[in-house]
Amino acid sequence: MIVRFTSLQLLLAVAVLALGMRGASAQSFLDQDAEAALQSLYSTSPAAKALSETAKGILMFPVITKAGFLVGGQGGEGVLFEKGKPVAHYSAGGATIGIQAGVQSYAYALFLMTDADLAYLNRSGGWSLGVGPNIVVVDAGAAKDVSTLTAQKGVHAFIFEQKGLMAGVGLVGQKISRIR
Repeated sequence: MIVRFTSLQLLLAVAVLALGMRGASAQSFLDQDAEAALQSLYSTSPAAKALSETAKGILMFPVITKAGFLVGGQGGEGVLFEKGKPVAHYSAGGATIGIQAGVQSYAYALFLMTDADLAYLNRSGGWSLGVGPNIVVVDAGAAKDVSTLTAQKGVHAFIFEQKGLMAGVGLVGQKISRIR
């Protein structure tokens, strides 16, 4: 007996399989992407590499996507590394308002230097409110990140691998939540 499937049936079957494998498989890809982003940061920033040697944890978001025109949004998923091993997964989502226009993606790393810094992330519920002027043109950019989270003693933020076209100054409300 020969069974024939239509293109739509095959597409649906692939989608169901992909959704079913999302858990461990997606987590593994996220871990790999976060590790690759960290290695990229270390190769371009000796300061980040030096901080990694004494950090209690590194929260790495390999891709945050941001888009806006006056009002905007941003989001991505990341990995918390402790002693070089992935221990938890997080999502970051936020809204921006201000003089801004464009679309960009970037990698974002938080180096948490003490046990108290790790506890602050949990105690604060993950919220971060800050002001972040940025200029990104194609694959080059400059950004400053000043927020309630990075202002805590011992927390160091790195924004790198910026791509896209985004310019402006805006107020950012962000929430980082544990997802797995």
